[in-house]
Amino acid sequence: MKKTIKVIIVIFSIMWVMHTSSKNFIVDPTFEKFIARKDQILTNEWLWGMMIRIHIVLAILSLITGPLGVIKAIRVKALNFHRWNGRIYVLSILLNFIPGIYVSLFATGGWLSTVGFLILNSLWLGTTLRGYLLIKRRNIVLHSQWMIRSFFLSFANMTIYIIVSLTHYVMNFSYGHSYTIAVWLCWIMNLLLAEIIIRKKIIG
Repeated sequence: MKKTIKVIIVIFSIMWVMHTSSKNFIVDPTFEKFIARKDQILTNEWLWGMMIRIHIVLAILSLITGPLGVIKAIRVKALNFHRWNGRIYVLSILLNFIPGIYVSLFATGGWLSTVGFLILNSLWLGTTLRGYLLIKRRNIVLHSQWMIRSFFLSFANMTIYIIVSLTHYVMNFSYGHSYTIAVWLCWIMNLLLAEIIIRKKIIG
C-alpha cells in the first residue's frame, strides 16, 4: 500500500510537470486564454508575463525535485544526492516567493483569491524553511514531516485545476467563483492530506 502511494505521487508529479509545461509553453505561450479570464486589466502585461513564467518554471522544478526528496529509498542509498536535491528544492521555492506574491495580486476572482494565494505562498515558503532549518539541527523526523507538508503544497496548482473543473464545468459555478473556491481549498485540502500521510507514516 505504501509503495503504491509513493508510485502514485511520482506519477502525479511527472504528469503535472508535462501538463503544465505543454499548456503554458506550447499550447498557450502568450497566456492569452489565461489573461482573458481575469477580472481586472494588468497594469504591466510584460512584467506579469515574465513573473508568471518564472513562477511556473520554479514550480516545475519543485515538482521534479520534490518526489526525489520524500522517497526514503533514494535518501538512504544516495544521501549526498538527497542533500543537493533538497537544496535545489528549497531554492526553487525561496526564489518563487516574490513571483508568486506578484502574480497573486492579479489573481482571477479578485481580492479574495489574492488573500488565498498570499496565504498559500506564505505556507509554502514557511513549511519549506521550517523543514530546512530542522535538518540543519539534525532533527530528521520533524524535517521529514515539514518537507512532506511543503511538498504537498507544491501540488496546489493541480488541486486548483481539479476543483475549478468540477465547480465550473460540472456544477456550473461562474469561473471567478470557482477559482476563488479552488484557491482557498487547494492549500487546506493539500495540508490535510499531508497530515494524513504523516500520521500514517506512509512516506518520509
